[in-house]
Amino acid sequence: MLRRILVLAALLTLPATAHATSYGPRLGFSVDPDQFVFGGQLMFPEVAENLSFDPSVELGLGDDLTIFSLNFDLHYHFDISGSNWRPYAGGGATISFISFDDDDFPGGGDNDSETEAGGGLVVGAGVPTRGGDRFFGELKLGLGDVPDLKMMVGWNFGR
Repeated sequence: MLRRILVLAALLTLPATAHATSYGPRLGFSVDPDQFVFGGQLMFPEVAENLSFDPSVELGLGDDLTIFSLNFDLHYHFDISGSNWRPYAGGGATISFISFDDDDFPGGGDNDSETEAGGGLVVGAGVPTRGGDRFFGELKLGLGDVPDLKMMVGWNFGR
């Protein structure tokens, strides 16, 4: 089931990459559940002045769970005079597909899955690197049935 979801998500994002100005990998960790998280994101800047749409996909591993998440975040970017760093704040919605061992199943653990929805508040900062690329770090506080906290770093490759 998870494999089908991953393939479907990849196919759905292919047309969107033609309109994104940057894309790249992301990795970090989450708290509650405690997981190593990795994935990728797209960036659609200037949806409005200083506002970008930053959808991402993430796979979390650990704590006897596998979580595949689709994130739909909006980031408001702040300008700081005299600095290359550009902090941002925002939020968004998340759909998580969770796979786990159900130890309460009679006769031992059985694989089970569920789909949960939630959201999050994001704060972060990005800095340009050579060639128009951008390194970023962010902190995401979960709201609802998503990890309570995520700390992520990533790289956006510009076009």
